[in-house]
Amino acid sequence: MLTLDRIYHASYVLKNAVRPTDIIKCSDDVVPNVKVYLKTENLQVTGSFKVRGAYYKISQLTEEEKSKGVIACSAGNHAQGVARAATKMGIKSLICIPDAAPISKIEATKRLGAEVCLVKGTYDDAYAKAVELQKESGATFIHPFDDDLVIAGQGTIGLEIINEKPDIDAVIVPVGGGGLVAGVAFAIKSLNPNIKVYGVQAEGAPSMVNSVKHGQIETLDSVHTFQDGIAVKTPGTITYDIASRYVDDLITVTDDECAAAILKLIERQKLVTEGAGANAFAAVMFNKIPDLEGKKVCCLLSGGNIDVTILSRVINRGLQMSGRLVDLTIELIDKPGQLQEVSEIIANMGGNVVSVAHDRADLSSDINACYLRISMETRNQSHADAIRNAFNERGYRII
Repeated sequence: MLTLDRIYHASYVLKNAVRPTDIIKCSDDVVPNVKVYLKTENLQVTGSFKVRGAYYKISQLTEEEKSKGVIACSAGNHAQGVARAATKMGIKSLICIPDAAPISKIEATKRLGAEVCLVKGTYDDAYAKAVELQKESGATFIHPFDDDLVIAGQGTIGLEIINEKPDIDAVIVPVGGGGLVAGVAFAIKSLNPNIKVYGVQAEGAPSMVNSVKHGQIETLDSVHTFQDGIAVKTPGTITYDIASRYVDDLITVTDDECAAAILKLIERQKLVTEGAGANAFAAVMFNKIPDLEGKKVCCLLSGGNIDVTILSRVINRGLQMSGRLVDLTIELIDKPGQLQEVSEIIANMGGNVVSVAHDRADLSSDINACYLRISMETRNQSHADAIRNAFNERGYRII
């Protein structure tokens, strides 16, 4: 059973195994009228908070259990936590990972000393395979979230937040299966029930949101999000119970909002996060949580293990979300000088053309019509709107 004493014991055990990550303050203009602090678990030893719960759970196994090894399932971060902890203690580990997980996470798990079993499908499919292999081998299953000892390990983050920022008003936590939010909420509410704790899920994977809203554990038919660390169809039984009692509210953010948050963290805070790692910050950035004005808020950046190929796409999407990368399609009359005039309008307005494509119009347009597709860099959404208005004033039709 989860207790505050158990979380304090986990903190003691983890003292020489994990990094007590920094809490840094955001620039005041990043989120207007809210004092935002960032708990940088993306800078943890494995790039994620998951090593806390995994290490503490494995440290409490008996010698007989350790001799049989451990097995786990994970989209990547829990895998690395289990692999690091097991290898550090001289224990054999086998990790079942969904085949769609980022390659960087799979390779990192192997480098940390674990044997990897790739499973077709989602986290839940990997979980089923891990349970099957556990029965065959007799190894101890290290659940990624629905385990009191794992939750206690994650709860040490709550202790660190309270110790460093005792005057914090609210803590925002990413939610997948619920181990992180359960541990953090339990620790914080046990020490100071006046601090608000909010959980954030991906809009395409709202399993805990739906379950708490409807008062019973529910399983999603499918999940769709690039926030792979929290793409969980079914929340845990223990985590659901704790979240229902200790979390003040649960909300969702879209992948586009999360992409914009990742870009903002890179540019303004010089911090790289994965999708799930930025969603708490996205919730604050896009005003998803009411009554935060003038408050001190701590956003938990849960991980930074993002695949570089995904990162490039996320940055582009973030630029589009913030109005800094704009695609325009303009209908023109196919005659000399049109491209020059379009370029002059953009240049005079301070935009920067990145690419241009010219196509003849389709059957629904005039015979002498054509389309000009332009991709351009702008300062912000207001600047992009001003350029659009300039085209409208000159009589151009934007498709």
